[in-house]
Amino acid sequence: MYNLSYFKEKDKEVLRRFINDYPFAFLTGSDLQGKQVATQVPILLEEREGEWYLQGHMMRKTDHHRAFEQNPQALAVFTGPQCYVSASWYTNPQIGSTWNYMSLHCRGSLQFMRDEDLISLMQKFTLRFEKNNTVSPTIYDNLPEAFLKRMMPAIVGFEIKVEEMDNVFKLSQNRDKQSYLNIIEQLERQGGNSALVATEMKKRIEILFPPGVEWDESRFLS
Repeated sequence: MYNLSYFKEKDKEVLRRFINDYPFAFLTGSDLQGKQVATQVPILLEEREGEWYLQGHMMRKTDHHRAFEQNPQALAVFTGPQCYVSASWYTNPQIGSTWNYMSLHCRGSLQFMRDEDLISLMQKFTLRFEKNNTVSPTIYDNLPEAFLKRMMPAIVGFEIKVEEMDNVFKLSQNRDKQSYLNIIEQLERQGGNSALVATEMKKRIEILFPPGVEWDESRFLS
């Protein structure tokens, strides 16, 4: 991981919102022979007694199901919007261009759920992504019994207790204020993912450039 202190998000509440905003995680692991597996799955974050737990489900008898049965060590990667940043937008353009992005890595041991816990998960899961619409025909409690009897045995629930967590929120924090504002302006013009990155950058302007504090580029050179 890109391990520079000024690209780290230290506010745990920001990281919690990041998981909730971008819940479609890249889940990776390996079997006992070292063969790597990967799948992308939506994740729910649950906190119990100050500990974070990632909950989701996957299809049974797939390569990742079998691998995690053998080796429970898992890495879940959450990613947000990303975009190219041209050095031509800097006050000093004679340096390399770059890429802005946000990524959160969560490591832990994956445990598969009992059948009754899977039901509870799917009740929470479907409500969350149906925006708590209890009359939606597709939340767990409103699905036909015949459908559930056919489909539930085909999936398995899992939970990962987060034992290690690291992140990169690379949002041009090492640029001077005028460059920073120029980047925001250019990204907003492009729209899409670029505009989303610009929105994240705007949230940090006052923290990066507090009034009356002189910009010190040297703190980014070590």
